[in-house]
Amino acid sequence: MENGASSEGKDPSAFLGEIIGAPVTVKLNSGVVYKGELQSVDGYMNIALEKSQEYVSGQLSRSYGDAFVRGNNVLYIAAN
Repeated sequence: MENGASSEGKDPSAFLGEIIGAPVTVKLNSGVVYKGELQSVDGYMNIALEKSQEYVSGQLSRSYGDAFVRGNNVLYIAAN
């Protein structure tokens, strides 16, 4: 397997491009989790979500219409 490639052979930017508009889970380095619809992501992993919800310690904390997450805070993005 190439360095940085998934076992499916997709690079991360291709994966992110495929899930635009889909529901995602974004976990931050702090442990806070955001769930929403991925609207955009850039090369710095800055993320724009719609219909987003914030979860702290597994409990729903707040609901937002739109949310912007700065990329240096992102631990991972997962498609739901």
